[in-house]
Amino acid sequence: MYCWKRIVLKFYDKLDKIIDTNNSLLCIGLDPIQESMPIDDIFQFNRLIIENTFDLVCAYKPNFAFYESEGIDGLRALEKTVDHIKSVNNDIIIIGDAKRGDIGHTAKAYADALFNFWDFDAITINPFAGYDSVQPFTSYEDRGVFAWVKSSNPDGKIFQDLRVLVNGSSGDSLHFYEYMIQEIIKWDNNNNLGLVVGATYPDELAVARNLAPECPILIPGVGSQSGALKESLEASVNTLTNRSIINSSRGILYSSSEKNFPDIAREKAENLRLEIQQIVSTLI
Repeated sequence: MYCWKRIVLKFYDKLDKIIDTNNSLLCIGLDPIQESMPIDDIFQFNRLIIENTFDLVCAYKPNFAFYESEGIDGLRALEKTVDHIKSVNNDIIIIGDAKRGDIGHTAKAYADALFNFWDFDAITINPFAGYDSVQPFTSYEDRGVFAWVKSSNPDGKIFQDLRVLVNGSSGDSLHFYEYMIQEIIKWDNNNNLGLVVGATYPDELAVARNLAPECPILIPGVGSQSGALKESLEASVNTLTNRSIINSSRGILYSSSEKNFPDIAREKAENLRLEIQQIVSTLI
């Protein structure tokens, strides 16, 4: 990959800068699905989406699964996509949605790959294995780490909503996702830790924001998963922070199956950005 010259900013500072510059909390998930794409070439599809929306977003989020499923060609398309975003606007946050999580020495290898080879500004992780599996990622002081704590799918509650006793049998009872957030925020030594909480659970999102008042929160599930935009923003935006990142993937990428898809994608992205702005303006 081409090594872009990087002006080193702390992750929170870089995120705040692009949110302010583009006046946007919108993240577009670059999730190429061959049967849904109006053209066959993954990179060219991504390129047209990027070139028509880069001034409307604070971030792009390529999900590794959709590239890995296409083998080496998919990974090459991802490499070109990352380079292209940087060539268009190097201030835009690129979130590598990899949800990596493993024991310490393996986590270090994952962190080296995601930050040193792929050069993502931020990544997603699964923090289930505890602090020593998270620290290799957060040790990159200028990169963001979004811990997946409350997923947007219906069956996530099977484990995430289990109640656990804190401090033994005489302690308070918390949902498992709440306990995870409570512990995870103690690990944020470099102001680069964020959370992933689905827009399909605005009540739980409010709990997350209360526990982590200044953390960036990546909020997937708006659009095709029927996440509640207004309720999610009301739950997560407060007077301390404006770091609630609304992700939309399929609702923007596949809003048209015709050759005019880049124009329609821009229209959808602009409408969503404006809707977010209007809601936020009533909250801060």
